[in-house]
Amino acid sequence: MKRLRAFFYVQHLLGIGHLARASRIAAALVDDGFDVTVVTGGAPIAGFPGRGVKSVTLPPVTSGDEGFSGLVDLQGKPIDDDFKKWRSELLLQAFRDCRPDIVIVEAFPFGRRQMRFELLPLIEAIDATSPRPLLATSVRDILQERVKPGRNEETVDLINRHFDLVMVHGDPAFATIDKTFPLAGAIRTEVTYTGLVAAPPAPATSERFDVLVSVGGGAAGKSLVSSTIAAARNANNGWKWCLITGPNLPKDEFDAIAHDATPGLSIFRFREDFASLLTGARLSASQAGYNTVCDVLRAGCRSLLVPFAAGGETEQTVRALMLEELGLATVLMENDLTPEGLAQAIEQALVGPTPSAHRLDLEGARHSAQILRERYRTWSLKVRPGFGKVYDQTDDGF
Repeated sequence: MKRLRAFFYVQHLLGIGHLARASRIAAALVDDGFDVTVVTGGAPIAGFPGRGVKSVTLPPVTSGDEGFSGLVDLQGKPIDDDFKKWRSELLLQAFRDCRPDIVIVEAFPFGRRQMRFELLPLIEAIDATSPRPLLATSVRDILQERVKPGRNEETVDLINRHFDLVMVHGDPAFATIDKTFPLAGAIRTEVTYTGLVAAPPAPATSERFDVLVSVGGGAAGKSLVSSTIAAARNANNGWKWCLITGPNLPKDEFDAIAHDATPGLSIFRFREDFASLLTGARLSASQAGYNTVCDVLRAGCRSLLVPFAAGGETEQTVRALMLEELGLATVLMENDLTPEGLAQAIEQALVGPTPSAHRLDLEGARHSAQILRERYRTWSLKVRPGFGKVYDQTDDGF
């Protein structure tokens, strides 16, 4: 069997969700016998992209704020054209060095428009390569809904001209891409559903918490952190609380929180065994990010979701409300997040019914590897045009 070379681009800007999902898929590709190179462009996170992959780290950039209004370096300085050119050249060199059979671009062109300065040249290089690698986009099942005119049309045009496969990491029994992408019917490129990309089942833990609060990467959950600390301080019921702030919370803020922690509240920046902790928790309280929801669904514990909605974000709210409708979670909207509101929502969730049984497909990582291998086999037998229009890079709108 041919050892296929996969080149996987992922850019995380605020949290670590995109990186975590891509890393799970990359690990599954390695297990399936692929030679995998993962290119990352965000702040370094210990443990990612994970075992068995070749890793290329571009000069890091991150989002200037929760509204994704601009790109900055790790010192908070806005990046300029020279910086962009430097990153683009490094990305193209990594592509040439890898000589991949398959290129996977995480999120783009459905998202990550901020990175067009390097992704459009990459697509041009792919189209100009002989033999040309298969180009796939890797997207979650629920997308950020676009409000600017022409954005969705541009996305469809890019996909139809350049991409050979759209991998949607979801179970169509839960959500199909047309729910949040209204022009899905105009996509001529093959669209396939992989299932949800969840981690393997975690071993049970001996640690028991009544309330396990997690804030994903930690860059966009300060309100949940502060409300949890106040709710735990005011509680008089003897509960054991655990708060995982996320690795991106600034160190000085974490140190201040940890110093003032009330008895009964354990505070951690990161726990590699988070999925195991869920098996011993009476209730998980978290935002509604893709990866955290997958972990909760895998564990089967009660779940209170506080979807991130700053900057016009819609994806987590859609996911949370759909899960609530299925009886798999309860929802506290971000506008209602106060210490008192959080405490009340936790009490109601704990006395509510246990989560409904579900049959959602959680094996999306393994299925992604299988799909890519099979699609490459059939695709490589076809003759495809290698060139097409690429949009003007001077438009920096999101």
